[in-house]
Order: sequence, then structure tokens, then C-alpha cells
Amino acid sequence: MALSFFQKLSRAITGKSRVDDDTLDAIEEALIESDMGVDTTLKVVDSLEERVSRDRYTSFEELVGYLRDEISALIQKGGNSVEIDFSKKPYVMLVVGVNGVGKTTTIGKLAHMFKSQGKKVILGAADTFRAAAVDQLEIWAERAGVDIVRQAMGSDPASVAFDTVKAGVARGADVVIIDTAGRLHNRTDLMNELTKIRNVCGKARAEAPDEVLLVLDASTGQNAFQQAKEFSRATNITSIAVTKLDGTAKGGVVVGLSDLLKVPVKYIGTGEGIGDIKLFDKEEFVASLFNPEDLK
Repeated sequence: MALSFFQKLSRAITGKSRVDDDTLDAIEEALIESDMGVDTTLKVVDSLEERVSRDRYTSFEELVGYLRDEISALIQKGGNSVEIDFSKKPYVMLVVGVNGVGKTTTIGKLAHMFKSQGKKVILGAADTFRAAAVDQLEIWAERAGVDIVRQAMGSDPASVAFDTVKAGVARGADVVIIDTAGRLHNRTDLMNELTKIRNVCGKARAEAPDEVLLVLDASTGQNAFQQAKEFSRATNITSIAVTKLDGTAKGGVVVGLSDLLKVPVKYIGTGEGIGDIKLFDKEEFVASLFNPEDLK
């Protein structure tokens, strides 16, 4: 079983009477091994070094407290971007991410979650370049008990997005969730396509989309950071969903991604079932990284 972040941290600093360069190196290694990313790790270590020199660290508990504060500060607060404004009819969510990260599955889970809240949901199958993507989304729509808008394979994705938002307006839907093509091999094409989809959404309902949700797989480590950079260049990401977050050993990826994009993590996938998704709780997550029970 992989060591948790807290276990790695405790091994790095337990028994130390003071924080020296070796201690900081060990903390840095623990952070990087948790997939926090190099840039974010260096921010934490630099801030920690400055704070320790100022406050004169004297105990393991104090050092853990400092780390909790620094890590928490790097996770972006949700604010309005995390809230769903159901006064907008419909609230339009554009979902982006590469193939294989759980994008379509996340859409299905979100549809089920909103439907369970009594909301009317319509899905849009705008990934028209991959037959499996449309078929998979249709299966999820059926499982969640929601409507879906689709066109023939090879259709213009923006046309599907426009029809989906229009259908949402006409049918009085509360939420419209649009799947997009998950490819990164040509960034220019991706950028042009996402820009076009955003523009037509705005024509179908003023100021849409309301949210651009980037789906990333926690288990891919540094690849998730590269994907995040590519998509942030292609469109204005407003929130993140992290899939396959099955433990705290690699939980640092949440901190690094939020810090990298300067947007909040909104949802986390906790399993394969249709109900295995929940809103990200910053305080709960940070607490899980530093769970004393892991020392047993």
C-alpha cells in the first residue's frame, strides 16, 4: 500500500529538533511524490522556510500546522464559479478534457446528481468525431434518466452545442451539459473549435456558457498538469473536476492543479458508480492529507 502524504511527511521530519536544509529537502521530496508539481512545491517550501525562520519552529505539530496553512492557501476558493445559478434557464456547462480521463463518465454522474436534486437536465453530444463518445454519452443519459441532443457522426460540434442550448431553452431545462472532443494533437484546431462552441452557446442563450469545467485524471500525475496548461490556452477554464482520486498518496495533484490554473477544484470522482461524485470540500481535503490516523 502506498504511503500517504502524511506518512511521508512524518518520516521526513519526526525526531528533528530544528528545520535544516535536509529537512526541507525531505519535505520537498514528499510534496513532489504526492504529485503537487514542482512549481507549487517550491512555493510551499520557500514559504515554509521563510515562516520557520521568522516564527522559530520548535515542534512537529507546529511544522504540520505551517504546512497545512501554506497548502490550504494555494487551493483556490470557489466563490461564484462553484455555485450553480439555477435562475439562468438553462445553466450551461461546457465540459472539456482529453479522451480517457473520465470526461463522459463525469458528465453522466453530474446529470444523475442534478436529476436527483429535481432538476431537468439535457446533455449535448458535441464530441462528434468519435462514435464511441456519442454512444457512451447516450448510455449515461439513459442511466441518469435525462434527455440528450445528438447529430450524425462528423457533424459540426458547434451546431450540436447550439441545438442543445436551444433545446434547453425551449424545454425549460435547468441545466445543459455539453461534451466536447477530447483531443490535443493540434492545439490550434482545439482552440478554434472551443471558441466557436462558446460563441454559438452565447447566441442560443445570452452569456452562455456559464461554466467551463476541465476534467483531469489524478492518477496521470504530471500529464494532468500538461493537459491543464494546454486547455487553459485553448479556452477560459472556470473550474476543475478531478477523477480517480482514490486516496491521499497522490492527493497533491489537487493542490497543484488549482494553483496552476488559479481556478477552484469543484468536483471529485470517488469511484465508478453513477453516484460516485461529490463537491470538493477544501477543508475536508486538507484535513485528509494530514490525518494523524495515518501514523498507525
